Amino acid sequence: MSVLTRDEAQTRARLIDVQRYTVELDLTQGAETFDSRTVIRFTALGEPAATVDTFVEVKPAELRSVTLDGRPLDPADLVENRLALTGLTAGEHELRVDAAMRYSHTGEGMHRFTDPTDGETYTYTQLFLEDVQRVFAAFDQPDLKSVFELTVTAPEGWTVLANGVTEPVGEGVWRAAATPLISTYLVAVAAGPWHSVRTEHRGLPFGIHCRRSLAPFLDADADEILDVTRACYDRYHEKFEEPYPFDSYDQAFVPEFNAGAMENPGLVTFRDEFIYRSAVTETERQTRAMVIAHEMAHMWFGDLVTLRWWDDIWLNESFAEYMGFQTTAEATRFRDTWTDFGVARKAWGYDADQRPSTHPVAPDPDAVPDTASAMLNFDGISYAKGASALRQLVAWLGEKDFLAGINTHIARHKFANATLADFIDSLAHNTDRDVHGWAEAWLRTTGVDTLTPTVTHDAREWTLAVDREGSRPHRVAVGVFDRDLTDTQGLVLRERYETDVPHSGPVAPPRDGGRPALIVPNDQDLTYAKIRLDAVSMETALRSLSRVPDALTRAVLWNSLRDMVRDGELEGTVYLETARAHLPDESDLALVQGVLAFATTYVAGRFLPPARRPFALTTLTELCRDLIRRTEDGSHPGLRLTAVRGFIDVATRPDPLQEWLGEGTVPGGPELDPELRWRVLTRLAVLGAADESAIAAELERDPSATGQEGAARCRAALPDPEAKRRAWEAMFASDDLSNYLLTATAQGFWQPEQADLVREYIPRYYEDAVAVAARRGPAIADVAGRWAFPASAVDAETLRLGEECLRDAAPIPALRRKLADQLDDLARALKVRNATGEQGAAGAGPRA
Repeated sequence: MSVLTRDEAQTRARLIDVQRYTVELDLTQGAETFDSRTVIRFTALGEPAATVDTFVEVKPAELRSVTLDGRPLDPADLVENRLALTGLTAGEHELRVDAAMRYSHTGEGMHRFTDPTDGETYTYTQLFLEDVQRVFAAFDQPDLKSVFELTVTAPEGWTVLANGVTEPVGEGVWRAAATPLISTYLVAVAAGPWHSVRTEHRGLPFGIHCRRSLAPFLDADADEILDVTRACYDRYHEKFEEPYPFDSYDQAFVPEFNAGAMENPGLVTFRDEFIYRSAVTETERQTRAMVIAHEMAHMWFGDLVTLRWWDDIWLNESFAEYMGFQTTAEATRFRDTWTDFGVARKAWGYDADQRPSTHPVAPDPDAVPDTASAMLNFDGISYAKGASALRQLVAWLGEKDFLAGINTHIARHKFANATLADFIDSLAHNTDRDVHGWAEAWLRTTGVDTLTPTVTHDAREWTLAVDREGSRPHRVAVGVFDRDLTDTQGLVLRERYETDVPHSGPVAPPRDGGRPALIVPNDQDLTYAKIRLDAVSMETALRSLSRVPDALTRAVLWNSLRDMVRDGELEGTVYLETARAHLPDESDLALVQGVLAFATTYVAGRFLPPARRPFALTTLTELCRDLIRRTEDGSHPGLRLTAVRGFIDVATRPDPLQEWLGEGTVPGGPELDPELRWRVLTRLAVLGAADESAIAAELERDPSATGQEGAARCRAALPDPEAKRRAWEAMFASDDLSNYLLTATAQGFWQPEQADLVREYIPRYYEDAVAVAARRGPAIADVAGRWAFPASAVDAETLRLGEECLRDAAPIPALRRKLADQLDDLARALKVRNATGEQGAAGAGPRA
């Protein structure tokens, strides 16, 4: 299919203005297609005597008829996804399009899902970035905003949700209230026999919705979800002068959703994993709250004011990411969001920014020439790095001036489109500081700065100098800690002060007191930079990290150790021993989860050679066992759940897992709910201690969609040549698997313990991934590149084959980007092994 170029979009925006879409969708036409009838009223711009040529986009299964101002056009003139509209005279026009459209099973366009639990069917739209044309004909670009009127015919017993309030008008027909001016990619419909919880807040209808089979779980959490929603809504009305601009606020938790959520105005869609069927931690509940806050921020920044072209996607996502974490911390019971951001989300940005595929937060428009290239920028830079940059901007500018600039921006551009230049001008309007210079330094550059401290001292005073490797100005807090006189391992805060890096102005005088035990640049994590510690502070951190009194400071220190491992400056075994020493005393769940995830996936799975994996797994098993023992009194259920999950994932012997599964519980709790049962069974499959009969029995016990995914994951994980062959064929030779079932199968396939068994599939992967991506499109390309890549095969031959694929096989852009990133990570793992000499014998411990 043709992709839209920036030049084409700019040209079309000069030629036409779109007033109204009237869209009729009929979802009663069977399981394969639905009917789509669209009337577009638009105006051709220009001199009265002139004519213009343009095009409309549509991707039909069958294009039945097209009329322009009552004159039939030939459907055969559709070329790929474009229908030419030629000879348009200046003035008003009406285009009518009647088509049959295909349902999707990849999370794009109109996704259709049948729940295996009860046989009920659900449909919903995901039209971002250019998938509106999979549902109805449109001038598909963000700066041609319009009013949308939708009518949907649905099967009996269904409810239809849309951007505006919907009402049934008889015979299965539902009509949605007309929207205000919005972009095409923000139109939304969700139809099915939803279970709904409805209320009102400040006179506005609120609703939360899910599949009927998840009704008990939604009901259990409805108060929490709605409390968070109300709190964020109220907090945003304190921050923003413009009131919420739409007529209702529905949140639909939908199946097989590719993203975390989508900010459709008035109808936010979320992946329905946020409706918890099994036990979760407080950190996971906090994440759900943050996503609710993130999507609500988009109602103003993204929906009310929308980017003009996709080079400014960061304006949507960085702002919502920052506001999501900040507003959750301000308005809800979840107060420690920035610790989770620091240890989880920020690492996503750091990693992305050190790959060859990095790009500025705000790329040059010429770097985003079309929609295909725009899709590649939905990454850790547009989200995590951009949010980090905005947090640094707030620290530098002050929150009052920052929010004043935001409100100016919204007032100037509401129900319209804006650019980076518009945003910066709005900020500059409310401050005397050089916001344009800040934007050039922070938003137009790539890479991660590194801040390294140098400490000089005598008995009575000390001086800190911070060297910057990089180009950005930083406003940082410095945390200064002393040994606790009553506890030799404890630390107490002496002071925390702010400074600029690089330092400007007069030389700072020495600070009073003896040499601190620990000095933490970027304490409180206000800037975006890799942090190194001086030698004394490094020794203190390794010995006393869990005794640092502030969780956000500990997150900065753990990130520093993580970065050093990735840069080959700290042996992975030292990281594991540090985790072993300190996580049993850690109180912050986000830190425990983040450190365990990095230690398991990256240190044990990639950075250490296979000969040292047994040592790594043994260390992590002992760590998790310590956490389980610590939580026997029931005082920390989230920590205990995290420890049990970690223990399952690194188990090297099947016996304890088989005992848990047989008893249906971990001794002392928790009971094995569906998530834990599938987790145990997956690890048993990897270890060769489960078979098809055990998987089938568990699937009979849990036939839900999540159960289907668990079974697919387990079957792919079996250490059996025939099981691997079947899994491979399902992933790459057939198009039957949905996006979620393909993901689950891929997650089970590659296991470090089965390296010899799957070695033959490594060269096949590159050829087959290229083919399935070309055949099934960007969403499946993302799955193939993210989950089906042989990430555990850390060797030069895997790297060579991948580089050859990029050079010669012409993968589609979505897969090319994923492969380039995966191969860079693989090359980094090889360098880490060489740099740290991680080639020791099995069972060897860390070297001094």
